[in-house]
Amino acid sequence: MAASILRRGPRLKAMNQAGTLSTATDIQTPPDAHSEAHSRLREIEHTLKQKPFQPHSLFTNGHAQTIAAFAWPRRRILRAARQDEARTFEVEPGVRVLAHCRWQIDRRAHPTLIAVHGLEGSSESRHVLGTAHKAFDAGFNTLRLNLRTCGDTQHLTPTLYHSGMTCDLLAVVRELIAKDGLTDIFLGGYSLGGNMSLKLAGDEGERLPRELRAVFAVSPPIDLAACAEAIRWRANWIYQYDFLRRLRRRLRIAHKLYPDRYDLRALHTVRTIREFDARFTAPAGGYRDVDDYYARASALSRITDIHRPTLVIHAQDDPFVPFASFRDPRLTINPFVILLTPPHGGHVGFVAADANGQEDRFWAENRVVEFCQLVFERNRRQKTESSRQ
Repeated sequence: MAASILRRGPRLKAMNQAGTLSTATDIQTPPDAHSEAHSRLREIEHTLKQKPFQPHSLFTNGHAQTIAAFAWPRRRILRAARQDEARTFEVEPGVRVLAHCRWQIDRRAHPTLIAVHGLEGSSESRHVLGTAHKAFDAGFNTLRLNLRTCGDTQHLTPTLYHSGMTCDLLAVVRELIAKDGLTDIFLGGYSLGGNMSLKLAGDEGERLPRELRAVFAVSPPIDLAACAEAIRWRANWIYQYDFLRRLRRRLRIAHKLYPDRYDLRALHTVRTIREFDARFTAPAGGYRDVDDYYARASALSRITDIHRPTLVIHAQDDPFVPFASFRDPRLTINPFVILLTPPHGGHVGFVAADANGQEDRFWAENRVVEFCQLVFERNRRQKTESSRQ
């Protein structure tokens, strides 16, 4: 179903034609140890803004963009992904998650990109596949990570995933550092996976492993309460219907495997995402109630604590992730965050008017990989300059 495709601080001075939040002048970096890093990040931001998103002429509204990205045939990346290595990571005792990995010949000599899917997606989600494919061609190792129970992995864990479960992402990063010796890791995701990645960066702040160089998020639901309300709008009924259909199926499978853990007697009464989260997600995740879950699992509350280069891409016409959240000063004033907000693009859509040189039509995927490349090259130059001194 197409619906399964299912985004006044000093920077918020003007909206330019590229659809990016911008200032009349460059951001003044603070006079501290981060000032040079902030300055170089502004250079990266300037480079990314040279390729503004222009929507395909047939898909000029948020719903059309959202559906088009899901329906677009991408056979080449699907074929290539069949050769990826399946690997499980133990994220806590008795709990494992599955990733599909593609390694460069000397993996330690290359940067690594981890891509995380959205609500009821998997490592087979097309935007995850597309990003990983592009990143590998650009010289990255790639990991397409399944959240708990996703990608037919219900047997690997008795617990369900939720938007605040950042501990799993951190556990995977730490294993790649400790066991694989990887030193340049880039983490991010789409929709819910993007919110999780941003929240992890904010939760950990400067405590993040130094090997985690940057974070990215596309169409992230950074205010879960606002998204739960928006998806109830009449125009969005098909998205809510399809998400609930998939969530109910996942819960029924979990009940068969772990009957003492889940009580499904109220499942048939659930009619909205908020009701599902209130009855199942919040209690299973250890939250007091649904409002506590939405407040604590939303990345927006932790954005100010992000201290790594971060790219956030969100379309102003996203059907069910309100753009108002991306005007919040907590997001717009953080000098570590590059925010690209084109007028069009839908939810994880961004199907462009035409292929741009060597790039395909999937604009957000291309900007994510370009961002990671630019940060990696910047860091490599810094290392070279330091070694000469």
